[in-house]
Amino acid sequence: MTTTFPTLKNDRLLRALRFEPVDTTPVWMMRQAGRYLPEYKATRAEAGDFLSLCKDTARATEVTLQPLRRFELDAAILFSDILTVPDALDLGLYFEAGEGPRFQKTVRTESDIANLPTLNMADLSYVTDAVTSIRHALGGQVPLFGFSGSPWTLATYMIEGGSSKEYRHAKEMMYARPELLHALLGKIAEAVTEYLDAQIVAGADLVQIFDSWGGALGHRQFAEFSHQYNRQIIANLKAKHPTVPVVMFTKGGGLWVDVQADSRADALGFDWTMPLDKARAVLGKDKAIQGNLDPATLYGTTDSIRTAVQNMLTDVYGSGIHTGYVANFGHGITQWANPDHAKAFVDAVHEFKL
Repeated sequence: MTTTFPTLKNDRLLRALRFEPVDTTPVWMMRQAGRYLPEYKATRAEAGDFLSLCKDTARATEVTLQPLRRFELDAAILFSDILTVPDALDLGLYFEAGEGPRFQKTVRTESDIANLPTLNMADLSYVTDAVTSIRHALGGQVPLFGFSGSPWTLATYMIEGGSSKEYRHAKEMMYARPELLHALLGKIAEAVTEYLDAQIVAGADLVQIFDSWGGALGHRQFAEFSHQYNRQIIANLKAKHPTVPVVMFTKGGGLWVDVQADSRADALGFDWTMPLDKARAVLGKDKAIQGNLDPATLYGTTDSIRTAVQNMLTDVYGSGIHTGYVANFGHGITQWANPDHAKAFVDAVHEFKL
């Protein structure tokens, strides 16, 4: 059954992704619904914990809309977490105070991989319910992003049992038993494809794949263990939803802009280590660009934020292409950011003369 949603009023971001003319630069912020907002903290306290908040349709809708009440953003993003897929694969996600996400089970052996269940989207219905709820609640104000973690990034959490700085077990599998890692990545890629497809069907206007730990790989390993699976997911999504934009974001992945350029992603996101004029020189008008201000810029003054934004936009528009770009940070806004400084960032982007 097709759901009818309110007509979109602000399609600036979607037009930019299609390289159509825009009146001003579209902007949104990764993690824009989060711990830097006092209203988010209050809603999370009401929910009891992070996972309960994610699984509460009304509250997940509320926190998604909160930043849009403060800032003139050009997109909303589903409030959820990249680890919902591993959780649905029966690994037992929980959050340890001061340590971040953890799993009760790890995936390190051939039997562990063989015993992973097939993704049952009924276990993630709270995500698709939230997508549909948010689309209606937005009233057509701005487009809605759905998202997922990439296979490599999700695999690191599943193998390590949580966050890691060294990726000891994941890299041990990669170098000692690469066939095992490929088997795991293949299963995750199928799950991610189904997950993103379900979000699109539920109402997401576009989707983003977060390859948060892609930059931890060597250049050959990135192509083999990360990029090829991201490329596969995007190709499969495009086969079913050819007009739905896909943004591919690899933190630390600017070095591989030429590698990523062969995917069917509509846009590539970059962190602050990648000069955007160089990204545009490689991509031309083949792919839009998203990024890439260091979120720590918000620790500065409103004047220094405006200067940083002007420098970023001057870089990306220096080739004379005045569309095909979405302003954002090079990673998620931090919990220590001043909301007034986030507003200064958004306003500075919109005030820049194309």
